[in-house]
Amino acid sequence: MNPKLSNKIANGTLYGIAGFIVLILAALLGYIIITGLPMLNWHFLTTPARAFTAGGGIGIQLFNSFYLLLLTLLISFPIALGAGIYLNEYAPNNWVTNVVRTAIEILSSLPSVVVGLFGFLIFVVQFDFGFSILSGAFALTFFNLPLLTRSIEESLAAISNTQREGGLALGLSKWETVTRIILPAALPSILTGVILSAGRIFGEAAALIFTAGQSAPALDFTDWNPFNISSPLNPMRPAETLAVHIWKINSEGIMPDAKAVSSGASAVLVISVLVFNILARFIGKRLYQKLTSAK
Repeated sequence: MNPKLSNKIANGTLYGIAGFIVLILAALLGYIIITGLPMLNWHFLTTPARAFTAGGGIGIQLFNSFYLLLLTLLISFPIALGAGIYLNEYAPNNWVTNVVRTAIEILSSLPSVVVGLFGFLIFVVQFDFGFSILSGAFALTFFNLPLLTRSIEESLAAISNTQREGGLALGLSKWETVTRIILPAALPSILTGVILSAGRIFGEAAALIFTAGQSAPALDFTDWNPFNISSPLNPMRPAETLAVHIWKINSEGIMPDAKAVSSGASAVLVISVLVFNILARFIGKRLYQKLTSAK
C-alpha cells in the first residue's frame, strides 16, 4: 500500500475514534442538560426537598455537597501535599518508596462502594461518628488521596532540576528550595489537580450512602453555631448530598415528580463538574502566566 495512503487512513481512523468519543460525551451531556434545564430556577435551587408531594427542590442537598467537598479538601489536601513532596523531593528509590507507590495505586483502584463500607465500619461504627458529614469527609479522603497525591507528585516532577540546583547554589536548604522555588512554580498544576479532584468528590455517591447517610434534616440557615444539630455547619449531622439524592429518589419512587427533580438535580451536578473542569484550566493557565511572566 502507498505510504501516503496508509498514513491518511491511519489519521482518518484516529480522528474518527476521537470524534466518536466526543460525540458520545456530547450526547450524554446534552441529554442530561436539556432535560434538566426546565427545572433550574431559584426556587428549585434553594427550597428543601419534599418526599410525598411535588414541587420540592435541592437546596439542602446542594449545600451539603459543597460543605462536604470543602471539608474533604481541608482534610485530604495537606496529607496529599506532604506525601507528594516526600515522594518526589525526599524519598530514595528503594523498596519503601515502591511500597508507598504501590499502596497509592491499589487505593486508587478500589471501588467507591468498598471505600464506603470501610468508612461505615471504621468511622460510623468503630469511632461512633454515626452517619455524618465528618464520616463522609473521612471516607472521601481515602477516596481522594491517591488521585491528589499522584497529581501533586507529577506537578513537582515537572519542574526542571535546574531550579533545584539554582536554589541550592544560592545557599538555600533543601526545604527552603522546595517551599520557595519548587512549590510556587508547580502551584498552577497543583491547583488544577485540586479542582479536578473536587469535581470527582462532588459527584461521588456510593461512598456517601454508607457514611454521610441518606437523609437531609431541616436546617436553620440563621444558626451558624456548629454545635447545634440544626446548624448547617454542624459536621456531626447526617447529610444527603446531591448525588445521593438523585440515586435515592429514583430507587424509592415516593416522589410524584421524581423524574423532573432527578433531571434537574442531574443537570446541576453535571454543570457543576463542568465548571470545576473549566475553572481548573482557566485558573491554572492564569496562575502560570502570572508566576512565569509567560503570555
